Amino acid sequence: MAPKQQDFAAMLKEMMSAFPVDTKAFDDSFKSSATLNEKLSNVAIEAAGRSTELSAKWTKDMLARAAELSKAKAEPADYAKAMSDFATYQAETANEQMSAFAEIVKKAQMDTVELMMAAGKEFGDDFNANVQKAQTAAKKTTI
Repeated sequence: MAPKQQDFAAMLKEMMSAFPVDTKAFDDSFKSSATLNEKLSNVAIEAAGRSTELSAKWTKDMLARAAELSKAKAEPADYAKAMSDFATYQAETANEQMSAFAEIVKKAQMDTVELMMAAGKEFGDDFNANVQKAQTAAKKTTI
């Protein structure tokens, strides 16, 4: 008589049922991650939009100044003055524009830090709640 073969599928199923897994925690984690990614993407997109608007405004302004610079002048000294005025204006506005870009970056950085701090707090709260559930479940199984 041949020995009876063990049903490994049944054994695996029995073993897995002894260690129940709450998939709700995985679902909640995925949803939290997706929400955080959405918020971080919005911060980046907003910063990129503001940066683009600033660049476009600065470019239009510089092109208008360049158009003034390219106009015909009556005297050769007027060309030198126009070039000097253009260079002076460009140097002055470059500092202002860089400051404006820095403000955009600063706001994006602060928004990102706020989101990460909130996510860290939420993660800590969820972790503590899951530890409490696990401890409660462990106590129930040992009693």
